[in-house]
Amino acid sequence: MPQEKVITIQIEGGAAKPGPPLGPTLSSLGLNVKEVINEINEKTKDFSGMTIPVKITVNTSTKEYKIEVGIPTITTILLKEAGASEPSGDPEHKKVGDLKLEKIVEIAVRSSPKLLSKNLEAAVKSILGSAKSIGLTVEGKNPKDVIREIEEGKHKELIEKYEKEYLNR
Repeated sequence: MPQEKVITIQIEGGAAKPGPPLGPTLSSLGLNVKEVINEINEKTKDFSGMTIPVKITVNTSTKEYKIEVGIPTITTILLKEAGASEPSGDPEHKKVGDLKLEKIVEIAVRSSPKLLSKNLEAAVKSILGSAKSIGLTVEGKNPKDVIREIEEGKHKELIEKYEKEYLNR
């Protein structure tokens, strides 16, 4: 029966380091520390500057391991991308930042494992709703207006550009 050891850590995206506590723990399990750290950094690079949970499951007999990356909340990602420290307490009247629509689409793509949307357009509209609720504008507009533009087909090319990537995640 395989013995499994699970290591759960919080790291900054793309910045796992081989030092304590992770390095010695991986080493004691007989794993190639550099290889595991490189894989973690590759899988978390999209979340640079954000703290995210990572779970490493190690089969102690075969030394095989699996890395699972948690995804920060959509609010956390939106705030970081907009350079805002916290959501607006009054999103209708006090705006905390502005993002390009393409950035919203990219957030939808990299957050796809967490989103329940069956296509990219629905995912983008969901993220625009989150942006509105925390006081962000999108290209200077109310996210509600951008949702309307998407429904009218105004941003079809942009969404189609990323659709395949969204569906393949």
